[in-house]
Amino acid sequence: MGKGLPRSLARANVNSPAKRLDLTFEDLSITVDGATGVGFGSAVCGDLPSGNILLLGAVSYVTFTGPTSASLADNYDGDYSIGSTATADATLSGTEVDFIQSTALGAATAEVSPRARGTSAAAIAGTVLDNTDGSLELNLNLLIDDANISADDLVFTADGEIHISYIVLGDD
Repeated sequence: MGKGLPRSLARANVNSPAKRLDLTFEDLSITVDGATGVGFGSAVCGDLPSGNILLLGAVSYVTFTGPTSASLADNYDGDYSIGSTATADATLSGTEVDFIQSTALGAATAEVSPRARGTSAAAIAGTVLDNTDGSLELNLNLLIDDANISADDLVFTADGEIHISYIVLGDD
């Protein structure tokens, strides 16, 4: 490396406003209700910093493990998302998908899903979320296909990580 490059790198402005949040969760419990229709449930998997959050993008990797129940198919399938609100029904939309869009799991083996990679949608990048009161949470939302679940209160566990890039645009 030439003598000029180290000097120029030492003088670089490294005060970038962009931040990165890396969250890891293990054995996160998600209670899923699916006695009738598509099974659904949510769990809080992290918090966001206070302020106006400009979302640049996000990626997640998640594995779900079923409760070893006769009410759940060993090869269950479904979808997940990460949003600022928990899902209240058998769909994933709006603020339920404002970090990671609805992502297919793929068929489970012995009630353990494959490690699923989810990303933020292109339309989500550039969204400003109002977290000036510090109340926004990251909710891991899970749907299980109707044909694969036949009971309420099935407790799944989730293991994974979320990587979010953002900028805080001031605070109240």
